[in-house]
Amino acid sequence: MIDWYFGFPRRALALICAACIGMLAFGLYLQHGVGLEPCPMCIVQRYALMLVALFTGLGALFSRPALQKTGAFLALVFAVGGAYTAARQSWLQWYPPEVVSCGRDLYGMIETFPLKRALPMIFRGGGDCTQIDWTFLGLSIANWSFIAFTVFGLLLVVLVFKPARRKQGWVHSGKVSKAA
Repeated sequence: MIDWYFGFPRRALALICAACIGMLAFGLYLQHGVGLEPCPMCIVQRYALMLVALFTGLGALFSRPALQKTGAFLALVFAVGGAYTAARQSWLQWYPPEVVSCGRDLYGMIETFPLKRALPMIFRGGGDCTQIDWTFLGLSIANWSFIAFTVFGLLLVVLVFKPARRKQGWVHSGKVSKAA
């Protein structure tokens, strides 16, 4: 099973990309189908998930190992950022601040404030980030997001730092030669 996954980096990257797309689709269902409004930290996690999907998808398209590793590394960077944001939101949900102020939504912050001021406000989170609107098996969306980003990150670490497979040999005119 491990060789089936890690033996073929393109397959591994494509599976991570497909999982990210599935998670994004589920998030859109929760937003538009169920009516849950995402908080600023949820939106940041959504962007991180889109970038992980983008870079793993691009890495899966390339046959050159160097480009696959580059895609996996860039996806790893955004998986770590997504995991950090999800961990911070989980912390806010478990230990909400004593004074919760309902902050603006992401679009209101960007329209009202310059990006230099809006970005710290997004990562700080507003009152909505502490609310738990949906759970599955006792875990919130932020908890599940953290688990997913962590699993993606661990898989990507293996793909980035795993040595490239050496070619076993090739057949030319009936003779087996060793590849360099």
